[in-house]
Amino acid sequence: MKNHDFNPESLMMTYGYKPELSEGAIKCPIFQTSTFVFKTAEEGKAFFELAYGLREKSPKEELGLIYSRINNPNLEILENRLCLWDKADDCAVFESGMSAISTVLLEFLKPGDLLVYSNPVYGGTDHFIHHFLDKIGVHTIGVMPDQHMDEVIQMIEDSGKADQLAMIYLETPANPTNDIVDIEKFSEIAARYSTEERKTLVAVDNTYMGPLWQHPLQCGADLVLYSATKYIGGHSDLIAGAVLGNAELMLRVKTLRTFLGNMVSPHTAWLLLRSLETLKIRMDQQTQNAQIVADFLMNHPKIKNVYYLGLLREGTEAYTIYKKQCSAPGAMVSFDIEGGEKEAFMFLNSLKLMKLAVSLGGTESLAEHPKTMTHAGVDPEQSKRMNITDQLIRLSIGVESAKDLVWDVEQALEKVEIKNELEVEKV
Repeated sequence: MKNHDFNPESLMMTYGYKPELSEGAIKCPIFQTSTFVFKTAEEGKAFFELAYGLREKSPKEELGLIYSRINNPNLEILENRLCLWDKADDCAVFESGMSAISTVLLEFLKPGDLLVYSNPVYGGTDHFIHHFLDKIGVHTIGVMPDQHMDEVIQMIEDSGKADQLAMIYLETPANPTNDIVDIEKFSEIAARYSTEERKTLVAVDNTYMGPLWQHPLQCGADLVLYSATKYIGGHSDLIAGAVLGNAELMLRVKTLRTFLGNMVSPHTAWLLLRSLETLKIRMDQQTQNAQIVADFLMNHPKIKNVYYLGLLREGTEAYTIYKKQCSAPGAMVSFDIEGGEKEAFMFLNSLKLMKLAVSLGGTESLAEHPKTMTHAGVDPEQSKRMNITDQLIRLSIGVESAKDLVWDVEQALEKVEIKNELEVEKV
C-alpha cells in the first residue's frame, strides 16, 4: 500500500508523541519538571553546545532535554504539531501573544531600523510600536488598508530610511475592523528593499484567522504570529503565543526566548495539545455561526455597517485579496450600531447568552467595545481614521447554536432606543 499523507487534524491526536516512552499512556503526560538528567557529561556538553548556538547540528542530531526554560517534552510536541498547519520548519510557543510579538520585534529590529506596519493592529501591539520601539530608536511608518502599494513605496522613500527597512509587520484581518491587506504584495515590497547582506522580513499576525483559514507563510511571509490564547487554545482558560517560520529565523527567535525566559509552562503546553485535537471542528462551527450572525446584522435597521469577510462584495479589491489568501471568512464580526457609545453600551449590557468580555476565538461568544476597551490606548485621531468609533462593536462568535446567537443579538437590539436619531435622519 502507498504511503498516505494524513491531514493535520488527524495528526493532532498523536504526532510527535511516543506512548512507549511514557508508560504506554495514550495521551502525553504533563512533564512537570524543571530539569532533566543527562546520561553522561559528554551528552550534557553536546546538548548545551546546540542550545547556545556554539555549533551546528550534525545530520540527524536533535537537541536533547536540558531544562524547561529551554525545552520540555510538552513544549516540543506542541511546537511540532503547530508546524503542520502552516507547513513551517519550526515553531516557538510563548507565555502570551504579546510575548511572541515583542520577542520578534526585539530580535529583528535595532536602533536606526525602519518598521512598516499595517493599521489597525491589536491595541497591545499598537502600544509597543508607539511607546517602546520609539524609545529604542526604531523608526516606524503606519499604512492604511486602502493605500495603494505605490503610495506605500513612496512613504518608504520619503522617510529617508529606505535602506534601513528591516521589517514589514502586518495584521490581517485587522483587529477590530476586519480590514485585510495583500500579504503577497507587501512581500514584493520587502524583496525590493532586501539586499544580499540584509533581508527585509515580513511578519504577519494571523490571530484572527488561526492556523486554519489563512497561511501567511504560503503567501510570501517570513514569520507568522499568533495569540495562541485565541483559537489555538480555544477555551478561554490559558494565555499563550506562537511564532512560526523557517529554521534560520526560528533559531534566532528561540535563542532570544531562552534568555528572556518567556516560554509556556508544561501545563499550558499540555492544555494547548488538548485544544489542538478539536481545533478544526471548533473553527468550522464558529465560521458557520459567524456568517449567520453577520447576515442577520446586515439586514437590521439599527445596524449601520457590518464588517465581516463573508459579506465582502465581489469585484472589490478586498474581496479579491480575501479569495486569494483566505479559505474561510472567520468568526469575528464587527459592526457599527446606529447612535454612539450610549447605544453601543445599551446593546452590550442587554446581551444574555453572549458574554461582555475581551479576547476572542473561544468556544463561547464574546462581545466588546473596542474604542473604550481593547483599543483604549490608541491615539484618538488615529482611531477615528481607522474607524474605531463609539459606534463600533466587536463580536467573537463561538460554537453555540446559531439560532440562539441570533435570538440574543435580536433581543439586545430591541432594547436599544435610537428612535430619535433615526427620525432625525429621515427628516
